[in-house]
Amino acid sequence: MIDIEVEDEAWTAALPEVGSVVERAARAALAHGDLGADAALTVLLTSDEAVRDLNARFRGKDRATNVLSFPAPETAAPHLGDIALARGVCAVEAEAQGKPLEHHLSHLVAHGVLHLLGWDHETDDEAEEMEGLERRILAEMDIPDPYGSPDGTA
Repeated sequence: MIDIEVEDEAWTAALPEVGSVVERAARAALAHGDLGADAALTVLLTSDEAVRDLNARFRGKDRATNVLSFPAPETAAPHLGDIALARGVCAVEAEAQGKPLEHHLSHLVAHGVLHLLGWDHETDDEAEEMEGLERRILAEMDIPDPYGSPDGTA
């Protein structure tokens, strides 16, 4: 089950089908885990201010960021955890990268879900492996390489 909570209506104003975009990306990423159809998670679509507060409280970084992932303890299974996305940061990044907000959001949701599945990018090798998986997930969704140029080339 994927629970999508829209806390900041700017998300739906910018992307009326935001719920289906999030669900599609989350399901695509979940398909690369070992949890099957029982996996559950919550995605919070919120403001920069809310993500800044979460980032300060839980990571000690007093700034907004695009996506935060909060893995649940194993005892909470099948709930994997929660993801929060900051509307303003995501929109600014999408514009700066010359890509549709829908594509950038899909990438960040997939990225967040992979964190909930145990993937990380602390080392160069981990980052390379995780980015490769993100590319495959997005390619399955017909979304260009998020690490390439805006026209989809590397």
